[in-house]
Amino acid sequence: MRFSGVPAILLACLSLAACSSRGLTIDELLAQPSMETTSSVAQSTGIEPPADIASAQGNEAPEMLAMAPPAPIPHALESAVIEVGMPIPSARPAAFISPPALRKKRGPRSEIYRQRFRDAKPINFGRASPHSLAVHGVDVSRWQGEIDWVKLRSQGANFAYIKATDGGDHLDPMFKKNWRAAAEAGLKRGAYHFFYWCRVASEQADWFIRNVPKEPGALPPVLDVEWNGDSNCKKRPSREVVLEKMQVFLDKLERHYGQRPIIYTAPDFYRDNLQGAFPNHPFWLRSVAAHPSKVYPGRKWVFWQYSGSGLSHGVDGKIDLNVFHGSEEDWHQWVADATH
Repeated sequence: MRFSGVPAILLACLSLAACSSRGLTIDELLAQPSMETTSSVAQSTGIEPPADIASAQGNEAPEMLAMAPPAPIPHALESAVIEVGMPIPSARPAAFISPPALRKKRGPRSEIYRQRFRDAKPINFGRASPHSLAVHGVDVSRWQGEIDWVKLRSQGANFAYIKATDGGDHLDPMFKKNWRAAAEAGLKRGAYHFFYWCRVASEQADWFIRNVPKEPGALPPVLDVEWNGDSNCKKRPSREVVLEKMQVFLDKLERHYGQRPIIYTAPDFYRDNLQGAFPNHPFWLRSVAAHPSKVYPGRKWVFWQYSGSGLSHGVDGKIDLNVFHGSEEDWHQWVADATH
């Protein structure tokens, strides 16, 4: 989930078919392609995305794209301090509360570790800080190298999304190891796919299904959708084509895994394609300088990626930091509803 700004890294990235891009300001993002693709959501499976905490005020903050591979590259705009100043409601979002008759019986609850992450370029989110939320996690790929998952969990990684595939023929070389080790360390984990706009959607879904096991307890799969300016694929399909391709991919995954996939996206791609789309799908939103309600007004979300410059024991270099939209109780209920 990083952007490549160094030629050597860019060439390496291109050769691996896992290229990335970096964003600038919100307006500049709209004019430039992004790096990776996020997940879309298919037909309803009873998993409701939670409601937004509040709406932000003021001018839009600088934003960057998220899931591009070269992790060591820092985010250029994450050093800016943004005071959003929005109130946090006293009641939990109503969308989290499933009717009692529809709630799934929960097994033993996993322990929730308080987040102790640091940030190389911390942002002041004001009263809408992600640190006011209870359940934090990470997303990783080959660029994090060897991970001590036990240590990483103890620092507050209660869940992890792990890069699995991109396009129709690339498997992240660390996926299998990370998938196994994260589960052994007690994290809830899921897999994500980086969408490639020059490949047939059904082929990409088949490739993901071939490489990501269908396991009880796994979090729903994620489709990462972004514009990828550094890829050898320069296509920027129309909104109609984008939504059609996403729907094909999402439907195939939902039929196979029995879970509604989550859509991960970044601001420019969202503005071009996803406003008003997939209203019944859970979203994972990249927003590293302001609360998601500021950057994605009106969009409900389950996960917020609030930093691409996190630091933690258990992993060398920087790591993406994320938070779940709700309380510990909401998290346990969501996991029970979303997993098998």
